[in-house]
Amino acid sequence: MENLNNKKVLFSIRNLKQYFPVGKGRFVKANDGITIDIYEGETLGLVGESGCGKTTLGRTILQLYKQTDGRTLYYGRTEHELAPHYVKRTIRTLPKLRNQYHKMKEMRVEAEKTFEATEEGTDKFLQQEALTKASTAEQMALFDMTKVVGGLIVYEDLGDVVQTYGKLYDICLEIRKLELQKNKQQGNLDDAVYRLESSQTKGQNNRRATSAKNRSQKAISDINKKIASKNMELEKAELKVEALRLPMIGDPIYEEYEAMRDDGVDLARLTYNEIRLLRSDLQMIFQDPYSSLNPRMTVANIIGEGLIAHKIFKHRDERMRQHILDAMDDAGLQSYFIYRYPHQFSGGQRQRIGIARSLAVNPKFVVCDEAVSALDVSIQSQIINLLKDLKDQQNLTYLFITHDLSVIKYISDRVAVMYLGNIAELAPSEQIYANPRHPYTAALMSAIPTTDLDDKREMIALEGEIPSPVNPPPGCKFNTRCQYATEICRHVVPLLEHVGNEHYVACHHMLPKITNIDS
Repeated sequence: MENLNNKKVLFSIRNLKQYFPVGKGRFVKANDGITIDIYEGETLGLVGESGCGKTTLGRTILQLYKQTDGRTLYYGRTEHELAPHYVKRTIRTLPKLRNQYHKMKEMRVEAEKTFEATEEGTDKFLQQEALTKASTAEQMALFDMTKVVGGLIVYEDLGDVVQTYGKLYDICLEIRKLELQKNKQQGNLDDAVYRLESSQTKGQNNRRATSAKNRSQKAISDINKKIASKNMELEKAELKVEALRLPMIGDPIYEEYEAMRDDGVDLARLTYNEIRLLRSDLQMIFQDPYSSLNPRMTVANIIGEGLIAHKIFKHRDERMRQHILDAMDDAGLQSYFIYRYPHQFSGGQRQRIGIARSLAVNPKFVVCDEAVSALDVSIQSQIINLLKDLKDQQNLTYLFITHDLSVIKYISDRVAVMYLGNIAELAPSEQIYANPRHPYTAALMSAIPTTDLDDKREMIALEGEIPSPVNPPPGCKFNTRCQYATEICRHVVPLLEHVGNEHYVACHHMLPKITNIDS
C-alpha cells in the first residue's frame, strides 16, 4: 500500500488469516487474508457488523491468538535488535526455501497459462481464483527469503551467503542477550540507589544496598565492554555482507529483490519468550471495564501488576507507587482511588482504570476493543476525548474497534470496513463517509441516524442473512446480499485495490466516485 503522507509504517499486515477449528476438518474463518498497513501516530478505525472478525483481528495482531497464516510485520523494533529465531531458520534453510520458491513460481506460470487458455465463462472465473492463490503463495515464499537477505538470493551458490549471514545473526543474538543482562543489572542498580537515598535504609541494610550498588555498577561496566567488543564484530560482519552485495549492484534482478529487504519483526513467527519482550509495546483496552479487572485487586495492584511483569520496577516501593499515581492522573483518576476495588467505581471510572493499566507500561500501539460501547453516551464522549488527548501526549497508535459509526468518524484518521473476515473498504475518515465506494459501506453509512433535515440520503436495506464464517460463499462474501452482484462476484474474490487518495476498495462493481470529494 502507498505511504500515508510519508508517515512511518508501524505495522504491515500481509494476508493475515485466523481460523478456529470447530471439528471434522471445518474452521471458522474469522480473518481470511487481510492486508493492511497501520501508520505510526494514527488512529485506524475498524467497523463492521457483529461477528465480522474485528476483535479477532485486533487480538491476532497482538498475537493473543496464534496466527494461522500470513505476516504481521512490526516496525517498533528491528530484527537486528531482537534477533528472532525465525531469522536463523531462514538463513539455515535458504537453499531449500529457494527451491520451494522456484516450484511455486512454476505452479503460478502453469496457472497463468491455464487461465489464458480457458474460454470466457464460469471456468474462467475459477481459473482466475486459482491464479490469484498461486501468485499469493509465490509472493509470500519470495518475501520470506528476500526479507532477510535481499538481492543476495540471486547467488547461484548460497554457501557464502548462509555462512556470512549466519555469523551476523549469531552476533546480533549475543548482543541482545547482553542487553537483557544489562537491563537487569540496571534495574538492580536503580533499586540499590533508591534504597540508599531512602531515609528508611540504615545500618546493615545500608551496607547491603551499597554492596549491591557496587556489584551492579561493576557488572554493567563489564557488560558494556562486551557489548562494545561485539559491536566491533558486528561491523566486520556487516562489511562482509556488503562485500557480497558489491559485485551484484546494477543487476536488475538483484536490485528488484534487494528492494524487498525488510527489517520489520514478524510477530507471527516469534517464539513465546520473544513475543514477551514486546508485550509492553503492544497493549489492549477491553470492552467490558468490569470483567477485565480482577475484583480482588485494588487499583494499585491492577496497574502495578504489569509494571512488575515487564520488569519496569523490581519492588512495590514508593517509586512504583508514584508511577501508578501518574498513570491514574493521566487517565483522570483521583489519587485517593488507589486502594479501592473495582466494585467501588462507576463504569466510566472502571474503564479509566483499564486505560491507566494499559498505558502505564509505555506502549507504542494500543488496541481499543469496543472501549466505549458498554458506557453511557455522556461518558463515551469523556473517554473518547481522554483517548485522543493521551494519543497526542504519548505519541500512541490506536486500532479503534467499534460498531458505532458516529464514534469512529470522530476519533479515527482512517476507517477500515470489515465484512465476514475481509476488508471491504479502507479510506481516510472524511472521505469514506462522504463517498463510500463499496456497496456494503454505502449501506452502513446510510443507516447512521441524523438530525439534518436537508440530508436526502435514502436508507439502503440489506436483504438476506449474513453467511456463516464456517461455510462462506465462494467469490466475494458479500455477493449473497449485494444488489450489484454478477457472475464474477460469485466465483472470484475481489482484491483490495487502490482507487486514489489513500482509498482502497475490494469490489468488482465499486460505486462511482464523487469528483468534488477528493479535490
